[in-house]
Amino acid sequence: MTIELLAGSPNHLGARHDGNGTNFAVFSANATQMDLCIFSEGGAVETARVPLPERTGHVWHGYAPGLSPGTLYGFRAHGTYAPEQGHRFNPNKLLLDPYARELRGDWTNSSVTLGYDPKSPKLDLSFDANDSAPFVPKSVVSDPELFRRIEERPDCDWEDALIYEAHVKGLTQEHPAVPQSVKGTYEGLASEPMLEHLQKLGVTAIELLPVHSFLDDGFLVARGLRNYWGYNTIGFFAPEPRYFGPQGLLGFRNMVRKFHAHGIKVILDVVYNHTAEGDHRGPTLCYRGLDNASYYRLISGQPRYYVNDTGCGNTVNVAHPLVLRMVMDSLRFWVQQMGVDGFRFDLATTLAREDHGFDRRGGFFDALRQDPVLSDVRLIAEPWDIGPGGYRLGQFPSEFSEWNDGFRDTVRRFWRGDKHSAQELGARLLGSAGEFDKDGRRAWASLNFVTSHDGFTLADVTRYNERHNLANGEDGADGHHANLSDNCGVEGETDDELIRKRRAKRQRNMLATLFLSQGTPMLLAGDEIGNSQQGNNNAYCQDNAIGWINWSKTDTELLDFARELSQFRRDHKCLRQNRFLHGATRSKDGYPDVEWTNFHGAPLQWRDPGLSQFCLTLRCSAEAPPTESDGDVVLLIFNREDEPSEVTLPETPEGQHWVCAIDTAALDVFPYCQAKDRTIACEGRSVIALVAKPNEGSW
Repeated sequence: MTIELLAGSPNHLGARHDGNGTNFAVFSANATQMDLCIFSEGGAVETARVPLPERTGHVWHGYAPGLSPGTLYGFRAHGTYAPEQGHRFNPNKLLLDPYARELRGDWTNSSVTLGYDPKSPKLDLSFDANDSAPFVPKSVVSDPELFRRIEERPDCDWEDALIYEAHVKGLTQEHPAVPQSVKGTYEGLASEPMLEHLQKLGVTAIELLPVHSFLDDGFLVARGLRNYWGYNTIGFFAPEPRYFGPQGLLGFRNMVRKFHAHGIKVILDVVYNHTAEGDHRGPTLCYRGLDNASYYRLISGQPRYYVNDTGCGNTVNVAHPLVLRMVMDSLRFWVQQMGVDGFRFDLATTLAREDHGFDRRGGFFDALRQDPVLSDVRLIAEPWDIGPGGYRLGQFPSEFSEWNDGFRDTVRRFWRGDKHSAQELGARLLGSAGEFDKDGRRAWASLNFVTSHDGFTLADVTRYNERHNLANGEDGADGHHANLSDNCGVEGETDDELIRKRRAKRQRNMLATLFLSQGTPMLLAGDEIGNSQQGNNNAYCQDNAIGWINWSKTDTELLDFARELSQFRRDHKCLRQNRFLHGATRSKDGYPDVEWTNFHGAPLQWRDPGLSQFCLTLRCSAEAPPTESDGDVVLLIFNREDEPSEVTLPETPEGQHWVCAIDTAALDVFPYCQAKDRTIACEGRSVIALVAKPNEGSW
């Protein structure tokens, strides 16, 4: 095949078809030549190889008249191969276009994808001349018609949000009502059975584990495992093909549209902190071969090696303007062309780290916060990494929510029975103001969770004291060693009915704590039905029954209770406020917006290290402008003691009385039943929620 390239344009990176031909543009500051390689329809034969004819600044570019969508291509970069200087150019390695929106073919775990000879005593300082093209997928020139902008989006105030964290495949693979043809796919995720389930739960946003194209780590493939979670990104623009259903790439866009039509937003868990190329021993697939010294942060004085603040071998150099541009272009693409409503940034501290350390006013945040496209989407930070000073809970810009692991740990400690945990829980119930009430941040900045994909499920928090990860092939040494869990007397499954009942109530208690707290609740998919991972707290490589949700063992009582909690939260504005509560007196009626009391109605003594019982009365914030919700009053009762206690209820406003709405020890109280004589019996190890309602009329 003969192909002639014109100069083209450097303005739009990637492959851009204009109706008459295709423009190619790729960034590399240190390459000496950039070859465009064209492949046959199946990708097996390289039919043309031609250098891009122009370089403008650090962008190589060329225009191919008549080259149509569907064409398969890749790049080969020429330059210095000197790892000790940070350069790893090897034109024998076919490279993915960083801006490719579609990939064709599979990644093969082969040593040929290495830029060096693994058998050489010089290791990665050696050079390998084998062609990697047969072992890597090809980039695809996309039809621009596939990516028309998606404008329609559901309305939802973020303080009203309930986020549901899910894995595309794991959520639907074993669901009996999802059609077989779409199980484990984007289409299956938005199938009618799943939409019905999410709506009954009151979910307003589904947060998906990584769907950017990724590959399986070589060490996992050698064990017969896969990178199930997907935190091994190689392409920041292409949807992961393993989740394609009958509609292929369009399945993702149609999934988003269906979620939007049902009032559900879509949030993506994104991994811009590292790539699948790993450390100096890893393969040359894309960024390493295009310009290793620009795309990655290298150790000062030892540029052969990579800064590894991520624990995954390398760290993306978002401080470089063109690398930062790639990340921003990727985010805008997923918002505008794919319809996404928000992002959860994996190891977000890494993205904020400049040469001098973590900087909440660094280049990444500056670029993100001023961007007009991204100003209206939900931004969520995982506020830690393993680098120096990596734990940064509460220190991200005001536009961000943050995964609040302090909430998770406190809830687990409290219900496990740890001393001093009641005092910590008090702060968590009010949105962790100590961390977040600054810089104009709102209470929804605290993204509260009891469990997430990383760790035990809710059921396993009550079944296992120890991790059981032997199936991962690392002798059970991987995963968190401190889970703050409690097996309630027996490790794993048991037929002991008393233990089973205790575990069931513990799950209800933790769910109630989550839904009754200020902030944004996030529910791990499957927790609402009692899903277990058999004690595996690091199921990142378990693309099987361990990692998939087992719908056949649905705990219907727990599911009904979760739905009731969600409805109760939606019904009461004082549980989902956007302002922090500090016990200030409300000018509108003279009541405090927060009031803590003991079970006898007296002020709470916070200094008691064994504190395990308390009452919390919530009203709309004294700082909030007047609304129709001002009369909303909720009383929460927490009893961690084994024995039941009688609780003296606070006085209600004149003409009102207390009504019990939620009781984790009595599943039949919803809808509401009236408390009598200003007292109520609270069973041991339980949570009660009451509301104040008028004496006359139904409610």
